[in-house]
Amino acid sequence: MTQTAVDDEQGTVSLPGGFREAPAVTTVFADLLKHGPVARVTVAQRTGLSQAAVTKAVNRLDLRGLISTHDAAPSSAPGRPVQPISVIEDAQISIGVTLRVDEIIAVATTIRANVIHSIHRPLASIAVDSVVDAIDEVVGAIVDALGPDADRVIGVGVGVSGDVDKEHGVVRDSPRLNWSQVDLGALLAPRMPFPVVIENDVRALAIAEEWFGIGVDTHSFAIVTIGAGIGCGLYVNGDVVDGALGVSGELGHLPLATTGERCTCGRRGCVETVASSAAILGRIRAAKRKPSLTMQDAVALGRAGDEDAVAAFEAAGSMIGLAIATMANLVGPGVVLVAGEAVTNYDLFEQHLRSAFDEHAFGAVRDCRIVTRTHTFEDWARGSAASVVHSMLRQTLTA
Repeated sequence: MTQTAVDDEQGTVSLPGGFREAPAVTTVFADLLKHGPVARVTVAQRTGLSQAAVTKAVNRLDLRGLISTHDAAPSSAPGRPVQPISVIEDAQISIGVTLRVDEIIAVATTIRANVIHSIHRPLASIAVDSVVDAIDEVVGAIVDALGPDADRVIGVGVGVSGDVDKEHGVVRDSPRLNWSQVDLGALLAPRMPFPVVIENDVRALAIAEEWFGIGVDTHSFAIVTIGAGIGCGLYVNGDVVDGALGVSGELGHLPLATTGERCTCGRRGCVETVASSAAILGRIRAAKRKPSLTMQDAVALGRAGDEDAVAAFEAAGSMIGLAIATMANLVGPGVVLVAGEAVTNYDLFEQHLRSAFDEHAFGAVRDCRIVTRTHTFEDWARGSAASVVHSMLRQTLTA
């Protein structure tokens, strides 16, 4: 967008907290959120806004109590010293919730997704009514823990695995929860004193990485999560990919496997039938004829050199590497972050993952960096909290 077009935009858009402002104000706020503390001139260069428009936006944000200015930094250039600006991250609070089949985790975070409080509770049932009750209770517990600070809460984000229609707050299909066409946003809205965002859990992780992780200085990246399922969040050309139909990055359901095993989605040939934690464990249990074998046992066998365990982990690594190469050939990310609870076992399949990636990556795609990071379940909830800010800045909030 040209500088003139940005400066001349009409209408108002949302800032977190329900404030309505000109689009230029939101643009400046988003840049400060990701990059601050930073000087006005740098914001102007990065956003394409004129320095006058940036100054006007900064004044509006200062009036809202959302930013602070720092002592002027020395500069060798003539004129006034540089005065960096940053978002006051505890001026607003976001609540994030993530669901497992047996547990619910909620966090309260600053607007920059730093966790203030967290709560873990068992989830007795994945029946929709029970989950809605559990979300209501855990959000209430977070609000109680916040005390007077709860007045600064701007919204609640709920991350759910599967096909999620974020615009309408509907979980269209979640094999892990055995849900289909669940209007979770509508069920939660009457119970919540705050706006609600329903988001795919892996996309929520990608949003947190976009704003506060590897996406800050990266034009395009992908986050691949390995665990009970294989997920993928995509950040391409400066924004998280939602997909025209609300579905994107379903790496675990690429039809690349040849084993013929049936996936949790009901189809055959999905990557998850080879590479998910359940698939790895199932293969080792069958080979050892020990149905009570745990993943911890499987990992121990693999590290001890057991042939069956090694073969299962290596097959998973090769499948994930092939899937990442397929995705990278289509999207061309500069970095792929491999994350999730199963990354603690990365040593058992890293070599085969990288070999398969190198074999199938085309041309310069081979230069894509693959990095790893273990994610806790609080990180998933933190992503849900970040999705609230992301949604408000893009006016996709359901309330």
